[in-house]
Amino acid sequence: MELDKKIIGVDLGGTKVAAGLIEGSKIIKQAYDLIPNDSSKAEDVINKIIEIIDEVFIDNVEGIGIGVPSLVDRKNGVIYHVQNIPSWDKIHLKSILEKHYNVPVFLDNDANCFALGEGKFGVAKDDDNFVGITLGTGMGAGIVTDGHLLKDANCGSGEFGSIPYLDSIYEDYCSGKFFKTFHNSNGEDLFKKAKNGNKEAIMAFEEFGKHIGNSIKTIMFSVDPKNIIIGGSVSKSKELFERSMMETIKKFPYSDSVNNLELKFTNTPNIAILGAASLYYDRTE
Repeated sequence: MELDKKIIGVDLGGTKVAAGLIEGSKIIKQAYDLIPNDSSKAEDVINKIIEIIDEVFIDNVEGIGIGVPSLVDRKNGVIYHVQNIPSWDKIHLKSILEKHYNVPVFLDNDANCFALGEGKFGVAKDDDNFVGITLGTGMGAGIVTDGHLLKDANCGSGEFGSIPYLDSIYEDYCSGKFFKTFHNSNGEDLFKKAKNGNKEAIMAFEEFGKHIGNSIKTIMFSVDPKNIIIGGSVSKSKELFERSMMETIKKFPYSDSVNNLELKFTNTPNIAILGAASLYYDRTE
């Protein structure tokens, strides 16, 4: 596949919106701003998105991809219940933006965009069947099969973080929530303490690695991917939890699956924008 188009990728977060004009595989122009506060009307947020896209839009753009922290009706381009934007309960963003810009617009969950972006622009460019996992304030995942996002019914596949685990769900044990809930701290502070030899902090990351390993075993049972790509802010501390994670994964009952699985950690710059833009290629190839 040749990445030879001019595409705009948009990352809509809970507090800001960022857009980038991608030509080929490079971002040649970017813009971002805070979104209006929680009490704002839905139209205010839409207008802010248009304002940011306008800053990078050019006449020969062929499409716009948008990643959002919520479930999406891909076919009709409807966004539901966006986290931290209470006014966005049901927004027909695709039709609004297509009418405004007269180019095709594609929407998807931000974790799906992460996975797809790694497949188009990042460390999974040579992989056709993999799962991308983001470890940050929460746990997200996207499933890529035969080079495309899994065509599920409701954009809900890959929500491994919501699977019941121990006394809660995986996300509470496999994201930044783990450090706050069980160690009354945050991952960054514990990372610094662990690097300075603090035994309790070191043990916290080893425990964290075991939980990540168990979540990956669940993914292996569910999807049996060839590769798993791990990103997100918490993944930057991999040196402290990778060993215990791998030891846990090795206990998976099917040894061939373990031996054939390739795990890759990534920190691809601007992956949220690139991942959103890659929706164009995923839907038009």
